[in-house]
Amino acid sequence: MKNEDEIKISDTVKIAEPKQKILVDLEVDTSVKDLGVNPYAKLIHMARAVDAWRIFPRLFLTVYIVLLYKCVIWYMNLGSPTMEQSGLISIVVGAGAAWFGLYTGTSKSRK
Repeated sequence: MKNEDEIKISDTVKIAEPKQKILVDLEVDTSVKDLGVNPYAKLIHMARAVDAWRIFPRLFLTVYIVLLYKCVIWYMNLGSPTMEQSGLISIVVGAGAAWFGLYTGTSKSRK
């Protein structure tokens, strides 16, 4: 019985054949084709300008500065701030450090 099982297993196992080398002849057309004017050229130019001017990071930092200013003025006008209110201000100020680190750490490396 054991001998029959070994025969069944050896029938299902395929033995790998040795590697073969094949030569492939490939012809590539390297001529330049005129496809006309790129319809996305203006959009690509605008995207590069927005990227170079860093509009979104500056906008986010401006919104954060306004938020920080309003929070600090609100906190300073409180008579006796609670622990939760102090925690809110700590989070807002800590987020500013993260924003500034991300802003200064992402510079345009490609030209």
